[in-house]
Amino acid sequence: MPRFAANLSLLYTDRPFLDRFAAARASGFRAVEFQFAYAFDPEEVRRAAADAGVEVVLFNLPAGDWERGERGIAVDPARREEFREGVERAVAYARALHCPRVNCLAGIRPADVPPEEADRVLADNLRLAAERLAAHNVRLLTEPVNPFDIPGFHLNTTAHAVRVLEAAAHPNLGIQYDIYHAQRTQGELVGTFERLRERIGHIQVADNPGRHEPGTGEIAYRYVFEALDRLGYAGWIGLEYIPAGRTEDGLAWVGRMGFVL
Repeated sequence: MPRFAANLSLLYTDRPFLDRFAAARASGFRAVEFQFAYAFDPEEVRRAAADAGVEVVLFNLPAGDWERGERGIAVDPARREEFREGVERAVAYARALHCPRVNCLAGIRPADVPPEEADRVLADNLRLAAERLAAHNVRLLTEPVNPFDIPGFHLNTTAHAVRVLEAAAHPNLGIQYDIYHAQRTQGELVGTFERLRERIGHIQVADNPGRHEPGTGEIAYRYVFEALDRLGYAGWIGLEYIPAGRTEDGLAWVGRMGFVL
């Protein structure tokens, strides 16, 4: 049976961030994830999760100035020190939250950085972060993102991610497999998981088009979830989608597919 985690950066956005933990638990979730919570003290976030009785299973490394359109800095050779500082911030949050995995967004490749250099910088940064997080039993993941939603994003496919992970050559590295992004760039959703399942450390979902709830688009999600079960995936599946309406109303898809939160 799939285990679903609410992504609090996209769900329950009609209330303040720290209130979303309790809202998720009220809906039946036992786990949550989010993109960022660096605007809050780690103890505030820990308390919100503990009071709600939910586990935090994933968040992202700092990714630059999000409001100005940055989507990660790990491919920028001019920002290595900023990346290193971000890793230390993430360590503090992961320790406070007892979070077992952190995701690194590669980012948009600067125009003056050749693709090969961006790959080298990314591999170096991932190796550094993986080593630092391993000391706290936290696994580092990196996520291929489709270039339609984020033009210029450097890491678009699982094949590219595998090449970078092989160059980084650290045992504490894996892939965050976002099925929405994979559908937009490569397809072969179940086959890709089966081929790379030893590398995949977390899964996220949304439907296409629109990035809304499963069941609103073209992806056969009941088949996908049943296949993940059959293939032995026992991790969390993050619901990182944009609700078509109110979050609570949109969760009806879970029961319609025969699953529970």
